Amino acid sequence: MASTIGFVHLLVLGSALFVTGLAGFLARRNLILMFLATEVMFQGIVVTAVAFGRYHGQLSGQAFALFLLIVAAVEAALGLGLVVLMFRRSGSLDAEAWRTMREE
Repeated sequence: MASTIGFVHLLVLGSALFVTGLAGFLARRNLILMFLATEVMFQGIVVTAVAFGRYHGQLSGQAFALFLLIVAAVEAALGLGLVVLMFRRSGSLDAEAWRTMREE
């Protein structure tokens, strides 16, 4: 017996991904793990957008999801570049250390 994935299942999955990413972002101090947590939040939003597009029978949800994936890729590239620059400058990836850092 084949089962289908319903609208509610996709919304629960998207919500679970977003909440997991939010908890990871708030609980971590390492910048790389914080960026990974934001990517998990983005994926939760993508799943939700695709679910709404599928529910309404339109491709706008999939188009919005594609746009979000592009934004997530750009954010990851810029974020990783900033993290590497910060690590070279201070030798630490602790987010708390960056709050106390002054401009030189």
